[in-house]
Amino acid sequence: MPELPEVEVTRRGVEPHLSGKLVTDVIMRRAGLRWPFPTNLPALLAGRRILTTGRRGKYLLLQFEHGTLLIHLGMSGHLRVLDKNLPPAKHDHIDIVVGEFALRMTDPRRFGAVLWHDAADGDLEEHLLIRQLGVEPLEAGFNPELLYKLTRNRSAPIKQVLLAGDIVVGVGNIYASESLFRAGINPKTQAGRISLKRYTLLEAAIRATLAAAIEAGGSTLKDFMGVDGQSGYFQQSYFVYDRTGEPCRVCGEAVRQIKQGQRSSFYCAKCQK
Repeated sequence: MPELPEVEVTRRGVEPHLSGKLVTDVIMRRAGLRWPFPTNLPALLAGRRILTTGRRGKYLLLQFEHGTLLIHLGMSGHLRVLDKNLPPAKHDHIDIVVGEFALRMTDPRRFGAVLWHDAADGDLEEHLLIRQLGVEPLEAGFNPELLYKLTRNRSAPIKQVLLAGDIVVGVGNIYASESLFRAGINPKTQAGRISLKRYTLLEAAIRATLAAAIEAGGSTLKDFMGVDGQSGYFQQSYFVYDRTGEPCRVCGEAVRQIKQGQRSSFYCAKCQK
């Protein structure tokens, strides 16, 4: 599933083509994906200008004066900016047409979403899918003190706490494993037993891991690709993720794999305590 870096790479890719541009048409080729498309979406957006693009967690945001379009890539979705006259392929479900170009959403497994939040319904942060999200890991509100304070009563393993998304958002399975390795923290460690000093290391590791992944264009995850049709290459520098049995890049110990909440965790027992 595309994680925060992949969504941010997508946002940066589409932003120059969309920001400040007028939507001329919306073409929906099915009724919806994970949830139904707003039936009046063409009427809502045609003739309206995209003010800017944004991101909240794994949601890409297209911001208009009268509301915000939320796009989630699901498990296999991606967005591309194409010539509007290019014939759609089988899994091309919706086009946001801007002049001679179209922002086209492709989603073979149809777990993605395109939703509308009207400005009349209040601040976007009050949206049902947004209001439970934690702080953004690349913004100023994310700090070691926050991690320490909000985990004092958490007995769950730190890996599970990171994935929950209610403290910090967007640190998915790949980048949680990689961040914990960089911080030297075992994924099985109870969140409430981690000191402020170690959370300082973890906060820095999360920021560094996500920044490096964005710089590398994200990871190649099944059908994910950027708006230019290219896959990311961060997976080439994984320390532990998906490297079961291979030697740790730091100490040479074999990387281990365990199951935590139906998800695989990868770690080095020697480097991570």
